[in-house]
Amino acid sequence: MQERIDMRVVQVTRFGDPEVLVPGEAPDPVAGQGQVVVAVSVAGITFVETQIRRGTDKWHDTPELPYVPGGLVAGRVKSVGMGVDVAWLGQRVIADTGETGGFAEQAVVKVEHLIPVPDGLGLTEACALYPDGGTALGLVEKARIRPGEWVLIEAAGGGVGSLLVQLARLAGARVIGAARGVRKLDLVRELGAHAAVDYSEPEWTKQVLEVTAGAGPDVVVDGVGGEIGRAAFEVTTDGGRFSMHGASSGAATVIDPEEARQRGVEVIGIEQLFGFGPHMRRWAEQMMSYAVADRVRPVIGQTFPLERASDAHAVIEARNGLGKTLLLV
Repeated sequence: MQERIDMRVVQVTRFGDPEVLVPGEAPDPVAGQGQVVVAVSVAGITFVETQIRRGTDKWHDTPELPYVPGGLVAGRVKSVGMGVDVAWLGQRVIADTGETGGFAEQAVVKVEHLIPVPDGLGLTEACALYPDGGTALGLVEKARIRPGEWVLIEAAGGGVGSLLVQLARLAGARVIGAARGVRKLDLVRELGAHAAVDYSEPEWTKQVLEVTAGAGPDVVVDGVGGEIGRAAFEVTTDGGRFSMHGASSGAATVIDPEEARQRGVEVIGIEQLFGFGPHMRRWAEQMMSYAVADRVRPVIGQTFPLERASDAHAVIEARNGLGKTLLLV
């Protein structure tokens, strides 16, 4: 029987809806200078990757077709290239592939982009914590969340949002989680939020004001943008902080700088994310240590086999998933 030398992959063959993700094969990769090959067990997915697939993302370079999506994998180091310590062989790692290459049985990664997974943490959980966990930890640090403050977290039932709820609680804050639908609201409460509101309801911000005795939240963490982000800004307490990190509604929240100045609201713009890169490794290691110590837990709501990557993308875009959506290879 002839040995198979090609690996399974999923490729984007044209820009468009999730069905443009097509299973296929590609030659097994070879590690070059300063690189390793990771035998992939888990591939992560972000919302931004669904927009890159559509060809509508404004923040990243458009990949050349066809391409293998996926910027993060978890697995074991299978082989190492020249200049790489052989001690990496067999190690469990999470690995940043860049913006492509993760939806595959094997991925080539620069050695400096490997992060060891500690004992006591599964590869699936580690993959769910990066980059979402690093992003969440960075947002909490930049917003300077303090004990006793009211913090409104949008999209609180998602991958980043569910971790933000837990981190804000660890900081001693009182959390209001905003999400859509009963399943996500139940999750938000389970994670320790003091209140959960459904932002698909017309007057959801009235509930936020009621919970905060009319004062509004001291901090808003805005990952949705659009009308929802704008409504959240309007109920932010005067002198509070409004932190932006996403635009899953399709557009970032529009805030008049003069209005913010008059109200004394500090707007931490979405551009803060551009400064997160140098800190992501430290934040990832910290989040994994939190998970090992049971201080936080990644919420993995649904997993799909590699060949069903299109279904995974569809769930993320439809906002139907709880927590993190992952591919099992």
